[in-house]
Amino acid sequence: MQLVIDALSLGSLYALVALGIGLLFGVVKVVNFAYGDIITVGAFSLILPSSQATAMLFAGALPWPLVVVVVLVAVFLLAMIAEVLVFHPLRTADGATVMIATFALGYLIQNFILSTYGGLPKIVNFWPELTRSLTFLGATVPLLQVLTIALTAVLLVALMCFLRLSRLGLEIRAASENFEMARCLGIPANRVTAIAIMISACLAGIVSLLLTVQTGVIGYRMGVPLMIFGFIATVLGGMGSLLGSVIGGLLVGVITVLAQVLLPEELRGFRDAVVFFIIFAFLVARPSGLITSAQRGERI
Repeated sequence: MQLVIDALSLGSLYALVALGIGLLFGVVKVVNFAYGDIITVGAFSLILPSSQATAMLFAGALPWPLVVVVVLVAVFLLAMIAEVLVFHPLRTADGATVMIATFALGYLIQNFILSTYGGLPKIVNFWPELTRSLTFLGATVPLLQVLTIALTAVLLVALMCFLRLSRLGLEIRAASENFEMARCLGIPANRVTAIAIMISACLAGIVSLLLTVQTGVIGYRMGVPLMIFGFIATVLGGMGSLLGSVIGGLLVGVITVLAQVLLPEELRGFRDAVVFFIIFAFLVARPSGLITSAQRGERI
């Protein structure tokens, strides 16, 4: 049972990241490689600027509803600034240009954090009550893992209902299938893009909160490994498929936990390499991923 909970918890975190990346790609055919740094900004909005190793809480000292609001606003503003300054001007550029621009944006965010907070990882005592454990079916399960799994399930159901039942959701689905055709049919491209960015940023903010509680440490590159695994999960599930992104994230989490358990102790340091090899072997056999989307292809 503990193994199942560990796999689902880690997979849920990867699924949220993959969903944020896949949603933006589905609408505007842009893979945002600065997404991990947006997650990092959400975490740093919790603390005061300082070069000390032990951080002083800023937004993190507020009641939890206000903490969530502040973090979501911080990541949303950053995402909208990126849209205005980077993605919108490069809307008609080729994919390689946009990819380089997102890498540059990520390094810019990292250097801003370095100049403001310093390079030392920050120890944060944030929502410590979530680190206590529960006994479930004979297994000791951290409350945070249960919360991560439950929150991911709720967010996925809410997003599914939004995309299928609301007018804005239908516009996003239409744009993800054929962006140019959707514009020709009168769907406002800027509004659809803004909504996709907003949802993607909100997912990044939630991930930053969960990751901060889980690790208790904030670093200027803390979101980059998550972005890498989230992107891999998106490719594994099928680029452009939101369902595929979620399934891919869960599978990457399961594979990672199984590798950690099954590998000999002397090889566990190479766990990530083993995970990447397994996923690489799968993609060689099935390059389109688990679910092939009708709108795969060149970005618009």
